[in-house]
Amino acid sequence: MSVILVVGGAGYIGSHTCKVLRRAGHTPVCVDNLGSGYRSAVKYGPLEVGDLRDGAFLDGVFFRWRPEAVIHFAAHIEVAESVKRPDLFYSNNVGGTLSLLTKMVEHGVLNLVFSSTCAVFGLPEVVPLTETLPHAPINPYGASKSMAERIIADFSHAFGIRAVVLRYFNASGADPDGEIGERHDPESHLIPIAIEVALGKRDKLLVFGDDYATPDGTCVRDYVHVVDLAAAHLLAIDHLKGKTAFQAFNLGNGKGYSVLEIISAVERLAGRPVARSFAPRRAGDPPLLVADSALARKRLGWRPAFPDLDQIVGTAWRWHCNVMEEPAA
Repeated sequence: MSVILVVGGAGYIGSHTCKVLRRAGHTPVCVDNLGSGYRSAVKYGPLEVGDLRDGAFLDGVFFRWRPEAVIHFAAHIEVAESVKRPDLFYSNNVGGTLSLLTKMVEHGVLNLVFSSTCAVFGLPEVVPLTETLPHAPINPYGASKSMAERIIADFSHAFGIRAVVLRYFNASGADPDGEIGERHDPESHLIPIAIEVALGKRDKLLVFGDDYATPDGTCVRDYVHVVDLAAAHLLAIDHLKGKTAFQAFNLGNGKGYSVLEIISAVERLAGRPVARSFAPRRAGDPPLLVADSALARKRLGWRPAFPDLDQIVGTAWRWHCNVMEEPAA
């Protein structure tokens, strides 16, 4: 079995990807500082605890495991927090990526799959979003990912790193087997918050902005199941064997749902109302983001297995109904 370093593998998408890799016969080695990930989510391979900016730690990991490839998830991800603390995002997301790439080159590990985001596009003039749109991020989170992409492209040109960049839209849902799911501390993502309100774990949900130029005035996003994202990483590993130098792919279902439509989906599944109130827009939130994933379908052979909104929300609902409370790390 080939060894794959999964950096940030104790987090939401990383842990689901570790499961997919294990089922495909790989050995996923989770590398995580457990700052926001969960030790209990590391079920499918060994765990190395440390920070990407620690060169000596990375040297040890590469010497011990001699991986075939690296999948890089580790990042701060909350848009609103990035506006308040850009220093943390640039240090972790950009500095960590640069440190990791440097060690990959030193150890001769030249295959990389990088977790990016549609936030690199900012406020796109064309929807759905294709890979050819210019980068114009409107918040430090998106800017940090755009910078990381540029660094990866430059390392590809200079040092021969073969890289696939996967730009997610809204990752959502949970493992259909119920083993792992979406947890953040504090939680800031729409679907788990709506579910927590329906389960009586919080009083209400705040809807940020009801005056966008969308059909119901709330933000519209493209929700893609986390298992479908995980499957794309496995396909990307295979794609790298074709000696890809640098290629970026957008990953989404190609259909947008508003905040209020997501709330309605949770209410249908829960059979009870989700209390909500409206608040001002958050800084850095575009009104509409929907993916054109034709390139991923063509080049990677990627086909979402969970394209239906009720499927996506249903897996999340079942997992949250059964999850035990656990602090991060």
